Amino acid sequence: MSIKQASGVQSVERAFELLELMARAGGEVTLTQLATETPLPLPTIHRLLRTLVGIGYVRQLPSRRYSLGPRLIRLGEVANRQLGALAEPVLREMVEQLGESANMAVLDGDMVTYISQVPSPHSMRMFTEVGRRANLHDTGVGKAILSVLADERVRRLVGEAGMPTPTPNTIATLPDLFTELERIRDVGYAVDEEEQEPGVRCFAMAVPGAPTPMALSISGPTTRVDAAFADRAIPALILATSKIASALVAVEN
Repeated sequence: MSIKQASGVQSVERAFELLELMARAGGEVTLTQLATETPLPLPTIHRLLRTLVGIGYVRQLPSRRYSLGPRLIRLGEVANRQLGALAEPVLREMVEQLGESANMAVLDGDMVTYISQVPSPHSMRMFTEVGRRANLHDTGVGKAILSVLADERVRRLVGEAGMPTPTPNTIATLPDLFTELERIRDVGYAVDEEEQEPGVRCFAMAVPGAPTPMALSISGPTTRVDAAFADRAIPALILATSKIASALVAVEN
């Protein structure tokens, strides 16, 4: 009895290991990639993939590559709502302290998805709809998330999504993006300098040690979100991301 139970638990762990490997690779992999990244025997990988395909958590594409399946979408949506609810009190504290809109976003494929927002009390304010997806290279949260990823993964994600330029300030080339990411890594935070929308500035910071890359931001009109605002916003973001990181650890334990 105990042997069967142990085997069952091991199979679950191995299945989730494959799903996590696929997620880290951007959601789509070859069998060769999986065999290279895990010590599991090839027959075991085949068996687990067949099971995951059969229940809809993995898809086999016409190219014979494997991708994350549609049944994971519902799980992700529920998880994002739970994560957004966890973040909301922290975002609300930032808004009360700084007076501008606060957001939380997570890496979602080759883009970011906003999963929580607390709006500014000002009549002229920034509003981002929860569930909205945005590019990584031209948003504060996106650049903050890219800054904690390996360069190879950055190239793959940005290469898949492209680099549209909604404003004259938007970063348009990979070399310029990597220069910006080095700056973010040095100072610890990202700035959206009217790169997604004219007249809007945003300060953002990645949540340290998050199991899924995520970031918080505070944004508003450039007339209010200036250098003096940054002096208050950066310490507030450091505290807020630390609180989120601690809450995630508490949930996992």
